[in-house]
Amino acid sequence: MIRIGLISAILVILYNPFGFAADIYKWVDDKGVTHYSQQPPVDKQVKTLDSTAIEPGKIGTVAPVKREATPEPSQAEQDAAAIKARDQAQAQKLCDSAKFNLDVLQTHTRLQRKDDKTGEPVRMTEEERQTAIKEQQERIRLFCTKK
Repeated sequence: MIRIGLISAILVILYNPFGFAADIYKWVDDKGVTHYSQQPPVDKQVKTLDSTAIEPGKIGTVAPVKREATPEPSQAEQDAAAIKARDQAQAQKLCDSAKFNLDVLQTHTRLQRKDDKTGEPVRMTEEERQTAIKEQQERIRLFCTKK
């Protein structure tokens, strides 16, 4: 029983974090870089820091994120801005038309369009429908003002 108590006391003393505490030296080199070490340099003026008084740094902090440059507006965005500035009523009509077209494209799958050459109605393929949906979404983004 005494042996267990003695061994426990020795282990507590050996693994005590204050038993390993050492002074830390801080100095600035000729280039202005700050250094920290447990051994002081010979030819520099140092500041002695007590290692037990130093607050540990936070673990798991978020790394800084590089800011993205704001992209230049595309030609379509510039044209839409010009239309909105020149004629707000026309921009609203374009917005309403795009919303209506998008609603039709999303709720109906069997749509027809006019053939460019013959003018005859032709069934729209799924790829054409998806392309038209993206075009209408872009028109909504350009012409519909957020309220």
